[in-house]
Amino acid sequence: MQILVSILFFLVMIFLMSLVSTNSKGAPWVPTSRQVVHTMLRMAELKAGEVVYDLGCGDGRVLIAAARRFGARAVGIEVDVSRYLWSVICVTLMGLWKQVRIIRGDLFSVDLREADVVFAYLLQDTNDRLKDKLRLELRPGTRIIANTFVFSTLPLVAVDEQLHLYLYRIGAPQKGQRD
Repeated sequence: MQILVSILFFLVMIFLMSLVSTNSKGAPWVPTSRQVVHTMLRMAELKAGEVVYDLGCGDGRVLIAAARRFGARAVGIEVDVSRYLWSVICVTLMGLWKQVRIIRGDLFSVDLREADVVFAYLLQDTNDRLKDKLRLELRPGTRIIANTFVFSTLPLVAVDEQLHLYLYRIGAPQKGQRD
């Protein structure tokens, strides 16, 4: 019993440390509900064979839904070791390794050029630092879905005000502008 309590304590400490460490890297982990994940994927008009990037993929739920429900290829980037390992385990157990790849690393150092859709549930200051990277690396037509926090200078094309979801499209006119 004492060993079990020690293991449980150790796991809780790792989890709490990971919450603090990822906050300084872009955002704390706040899981998106599965319902909101599906709304985000529909809002992005994801199609089979497209490539989805999830910046800060956490437990991999966006990647798994994109691969299973939409037939997309998915790439997750996760800086936290425990969530990286957890997402690898989830993807492996679901048998999705041919469609889903998880990268352990900093989202600012990963090349995003192959993305058709990018998901970001990060803090506002992280989005502010990330917008130039997105503009430089993403092709015209690439969709970006931001959860809660916005990309103030990217072309906004749709909003779900109830769920605080924002759809941007690289190269599109800003919402409310005339062509």
